[in-house]
Amino acid sequence: MIARTLPLAFLFLAAPLAAQQAEADTQTHLDRIAALDDAGPELNAVIAVNPAGPQEAREAEAAGLLLQGRTVLVKDNIETRELPTTAGSLALADNLTGRDAPLIANLRAAGGVVLGKTNLSEWANIRDNDSTSGWSGVGGLTRNPHAIDRNACGSSSGSGAAVAAQFAWAAIGTETNGSITCPASINGVVGFKPSVGLVSRTHVVPISSTQDTAGPMARSVADAALLLSSIAGEDPADSATLGAQRRADYHTGLADFSLDGARIGVMRNQMGNRDDVKTVFETALADLEAAGATLVDIEFELDEEVYDASFTVLMFELREEMGKYLASLPGDGMARSLADLIAFNAAHPAEEMRWFGQDLFELAETTTDREAYEEARAKALRIAGAETLDRIMAENEVAFLIAPTRGPAWTSDLVNGDNFNGSIGFGTPAAVAGYPHLTVPMGAIEGLPVGISFFGGKWRDFEVLQLGAAYERVRSAVLPEPSFRPWEPAAL
Repeated sequence: MIARTLPLAFLFLAAPLAAQQAEADTQTHLDRIAALDDAGPELNAVIAVNPAGPQEAREAEAAGLLLQGRTVLVKDNIETRELPTTAGSLALADNLTGRDAPLIANLRAAGGVVLGKTNLSEWANIRDNDSTSGWSGVGGLTRNPHAIDRNACGSSSGSGAAVAAQFAWAAIGTETNGSITCPASINGVVGFKPSVGLVSRTHVVPISSTQDTAGPMARSVADAALLLSSIAGEDPADSATLGAQRRADYHTGLADFSLDGARIGVMRNQMGNRDDVKTVFETALADLEAAGATLVDIEFELDEEVYDASFTVLMFELREEMGKYLASLPGDGMARSLADLIAFNAAHPAEEMRWFGQDLFELAETTTDREAYEEARAKALRIAGAETLDRIMAENEVAFLIAPTRGPAWTSDLVNGDNFNGSIGFGTPAAVAGYPHLTVPMGAIEGLPVGISFFGGKWRDFEVLQLGAAYERVRSAVLPEPSFRPWEPAAL
């Protein structure tokens, strides 16, 4: 880990960047990390930083590239050449490959600066059923900047918390099912899970070749779209990217979309059982309707067979994809298979398994029936895509679907694990089918952020971003700012 003892300063990055501003803004972000992540409330959102960031920002700005030296924090399951890639596990503490994942190479080519690596739920939260989101053996427990005794959600917990705390202009997370959108919603930032195939997964520690994707997390839809433009691209080593219906960019033309006359499906059954979440969501619906949108109420219950089918896919692909990734690592003495990781954890119980075990790793190691896997994969994709998202939008003649993303952050509890409300949200179909899912802040409950989700068809990423940006422009809710303190009830 790189030391981060730096002087304090509290300035904020503005966009677009002023001349010769990138270097100063980068140093400000490093100072802010030192003050609020390493000290003070100790958010534990950032695992390591790149001390060459200010110089790289100056050079990128001078080159006149798209991002002009803007700083980006990267989830620590994505390889960058200057820092180890640990997936939060001590088993990969020395995994300094010297490689850039293609999405990071694209980022640098666009003038982005890798400021550092963010903490995450270890192994992207696929090690055990009873985990606590945001905890890893390398980084400890990430704290939510809006209430530091509350959870930051996972697995891109550090990326969401870091953006909320203004530790960088933006961050990159990864998602298999909810790992970008949940932490974005709970930390009060924008998160976008693109269609699977827009962004390369090469040199990203994997779970599932069917569902994995990286995506942007930022303070506005425009910034998220700009970051997506910078990291998306074809990769010969990732077959999912070869047939992608990809735009040249995703950040120009966001304002061309009008809510007037837009038909949007409201997933009423997925609003959940909390009246306070429904109240905030109804305000968001009123904002959309006042701007001219036509809201279509939809009553739909997801075929629950999709959960078992998708779970089989994840367990089978985890063993295979993790083995391929580990086998690609340079150097000696590295784990080379999922079985090696299981053995490492068993040999280091105090450091790795004090609060939860590795039952999912162990199950994945024994999930080897390829025929059953292929049947499950076809079933999961059919239910989530054709029989759910495509069907709902076609039958109701709507272009988009919306629902609350999640409820407010729950209290972190390493002893008992996560305690989130599973009745809220509709993210699973988009995750399983590989369709786009955008979450945008829509307000707060007792000072704790909640987000609204926008869904569209496969490859309709740009239109979903346009809709989210249009909602931002008409949003009436006042958004909370991080307190960097434990949660307290608001005064009546």
